[in-house]
Order: sequence, then C-alpha cells, then structure tokens
Amino acid sequence: MLAAGVDERHLHQDRASGARDDRPGLKACLGELREGDVLVVWKIDRLGRSLSHLIRIVDDLKKRGVAFRSLTEAIDTTNSHGAFLFNLFGSLAEYERVLITERVNAGLAAARRRGRKGGRPPTIDAEKVEQVLAALEAGASKASVCRTFKVARSTLIDTLKRTGWTGPGKIGTPELAV
Repeated sequence: MLAAGVDERHLHQDRASGARDDRPGLKACLGELREGDVLVVWKIDRLGRSLSHLIRIVDDLKKRGVAFRSLTEAIDTTNSHGAFLFNLFGSLAEYERVLITERVNAGLAAARRRGRKGGRPPTIDAEKVEQVLAALEAGASKASVCRTFKVARSTLIDTLKRTGWTGPGKIGTPELAV
C-alpha cells in the first residue's frame, strides 16, 4: 500500500471478515474520504464480498467525487475498463461466497443423513430430565432443583422449554430441534 503511494497516516485495517459490512476500520476510512481522493485497497474482497455492498460503496464514492482502486486486480474506476472489472470481480466474489455456503450446508445435510447431530451434547440426560420434572411436579422450586441436580438455571429453563413443561400439571408443546 505504501509503495502504491498511500500515506501511512491514511492506512486503515480491519481484523474482521471481509464479508461483514459493519467494520470499524472501513467505516473510519470511508468517513475520511473527500472529493478528489482515491480509495485504494489491496484486494477487492477486502472491501466486501457482497456485490450489492461493493456497488453501494463505489456508488457512494462516485457521488462524493472519490475514485476507487484495487491494486491486486488493477481496477481503477476512473475509467470504463476499471468500472467493468469492478463489477465482474464483485460478482465472482459473491459467487464464491454462495458456493462456500452451499458446500457448508451440503456437508451439514450429509452429516445429518449419517445420523450425526450437530451442537453440543445435552447437559441434562433423559433420565435426569425425568427426575427434574418429577421434582418440579412434586412442588420443588426451580432454585432447589438447580441445586439438587447441579445444573445452571438457564440450562433448566432451556430443558423445560424443550420438554414443554410450563408448570405443575401443565405440559405444553415441546420445542422440537430442527
């Protein structure tokens, strides 16, 4: 960036994913740009992977009289060739993100078909759930049940929601994991 003529005082960096729109470094950088400036990025996917977000940024820059340059892809929006390449690479970045999401979802679906259940194992096993419900039905308070069975209150509440228990003698519709 320095070799491209960017003044060290104007360097901004985010440690977050390029897929996020709400990055503090990006916000600060965009806020400092003035008419006649050029926003220089190392790579277009560092600015963002969503085509719509990239286009919004560049449109905003155009309205403010700020040019855009990507060093790796040799994109410079001050000319028509650069504007075309910007849209092309933005589309490819978004396509890559969609492919990653599809692969992850396909992997999760395959794991479910093989019988693998995601998430961490339940803190309270089925036998203990029966004992907890019996204690609550017998009139024990949630606080005493938590102490007796050594479970956190939030864990107890989550378990009761999952089982559909809403009070002594009241069983609602259990929440089903999907």
